[in-house]
Amino acid sequence: MSELPALGWDATLASAYRPFDRSDTAAGRVLRADRGICTVLAADGVHRASLAGNLLISAAADPADLPCAGDWVVLRRWPDRRTTVDLVLPRRTALVRRTADKDSRGQMLAANMDTVAVVEPVHPAPDDGRIERLLALAWESGAQPIVVLSKCDTAGDPGAIARQLSDIAPGVRVLPVSARTGAGLDELREFVAPGRTLALLGRSGAGKSSLVNALAGTDVMGIQEIRRADGKGRHTTAYRNLVPIPGGGAVLDTPGIRGVGLLDTGGGLERAFADVAEVVARCRFGDCGHGAEPGCAVREALADGTLTARRWENWRKLSHEVAVESGRKAARLAATNRRRPRT
Repeated sequence: MSELPALGWDATLASAYRPFDRSDTAAGRVLRADRGICTVLAADGVHRASLAGNLLISAAADPADLPCAGDWVVLRRWPDRRTTVDLVLPRRTALVRRTADKDSRGQMLAANMDTVAVVEPVHPAPDDGRIERLLALAWESGAQPIVVLSKCDTAGDPGAIARQLSDIAPGVRVLPVSARTGAGLDELREFVAPGRTLALLGRSGAGKSSLVNALAGTDVMGIQEIRRADGKGRHTTAYRNLVPIPGGGAVLDTPGIRGVGLLDTGGGLERAFADVAEVVARCRFGDCGHGAEPGCAVREALADGTLTARRWENWRKLSHEVAVESGRKAARLAATNRRRPRT
């Protein structure tokens, strides 16, 4: 396992793997997963592995059980030279978004990252609403979020932009970075130390692939220039990919995300909007509707400018989204319980 500690293999993972340790098995980390085939890095090199039958059966009930980039898995080598992924070891963190289908199930984007970087370009202008939504997703993962202001060489004063964004990212570090000039890269490398994994999350054209290449010191991800007129780009990365970094650590690059649905839990939302939650908690009544009720701290904060109308409205929008999804999940659970045979 001498090559794996640099990617995060530790005593906890070794303990989880021990019951499955046999002469025909090995532990490895998923670099890429698509269409039932995983590219896995083990101590003896890179393997292409199909999914074992037990994993396919489990995933039929819950697609989140499928291995994804960043997962630690148990590989099995068969006498006919096949290699299969037999088991996904317990995840420490998981980046999950809600799918757009009618079932609104969770889609695994990445696993076992220590830090999630919300990547937002400074040009044409950072989108506050998108940053807030992605930060809620990042907090929900269990990893530590940061905001990376990419392409900061295109701004006259990127530090000023970073200070402005700190108001919508309470408790989150905001780093101006340029893959072109190298500005801010040393600070970003702190999150890709040996044994640590950094996941990049953002829209297409945000500069994620350029950051991966800059951290790796070579061109490992394709890059396409954004359109000059509107700053938008085509999808450079079409799949989730774990890239080991020379000297240790790894970066998880994800495809550009056009929309991100939040799941039914509001823990990440509470962290992303900690300032708003603190204001709401000061209302005189616990069931305050923030309308005409006396002692409404939200109305006071909006009036004196300590809470902006835009941030309040986005909080309300995302809170409603989470509440609706919570109701859908409860309805699905009730329907499943009704279908179960009574014993």
